[in-house]
Amino acid sequence: MEMKKRITLELRNRSPAEIVELVVDNSRSADGEVEGLTDGFTALEFLSMVNVGLSSLAKLPSLPKLRKLELSDNNLSGSLETLAEKCPNLTYLNLSGNKIKELNTLEALQNLKSLQSLDLFNCEITSLEDYRESVFDLLPQVTYLDGFDQEDNEAPDSEANDEDEDGEDGAGPTGDYGEEDDEEDDEDGSEGGEVGLSFQVNQGNQEEYDDEEDYAEEEEEQAGVHGQKRKRDVDDEGEDDDEDEDN
Repeated sequence: MEMKKRITLELRNRSPAEIVELVVDNSRSADGEVEGLTDGFTALEFLSMVNVGLSSLAKLPSLPKLRKLELSDNNLSGSLETLAEKCPNLTYLNLSGNKIKELNTLEALQNLKSLQSLDLFNCEITSLEDYRESVFDLLPQVTYLDGFDQEDNEAPDSEANDEDEDGEDGAGPTGDYGEEDDEEDDEDGSEGGEVGLSFQVNQGNQEEYDDEEDYAEEEEEQAGVHGQKRKRDVDDEGEDDDEDEDN
């Protein structure tokens, strides 16, 4: 999407004077110039134009309240003098991933008196000997270069500090979770013991019931045998009486 159309969409029916933050990352600049921005963005404090194909800042409008400017991953090699003229109150400037090669290119930033943080990571200039010392000497108002001060202390808003905060938040509140788990385990164990005891009692009752049934069946069988024997004895006696009468 073209940068001009992207800016129109980001307005969302608001006037440019109402916009405080504007992000148009990954849109396209047809001729390598800033497009769609006007002097009407009088309240703009944060502007991000990452990877939009910029090769010049000549058409950057006046943005008197702009404090943070993201210009990483473009094709800028100069024209930085426009920043001091159009954005005099800049405190943070990210030029990482551009084509800045020489130290004298940064001389144009000397007039940005409020500039505190400058990022040139992945620019060719970073390969120069004594790069950091030279930049701090050239721009004494700068406190942080590529996220670190002259004593290699990280900037307060660095990613490392954000990760530390996330780690603390993610750690969760401390508490006696182990004890609670143990109590739950004990409760589960007690319930399991009661269930086991109940099962044993029921099993014992079942076994006694089965024994009684077996005993009753044996008695019935024995009773049946005795009954059949008594019947045979009676029949035999009857036959003997018949024989005696015949005689």
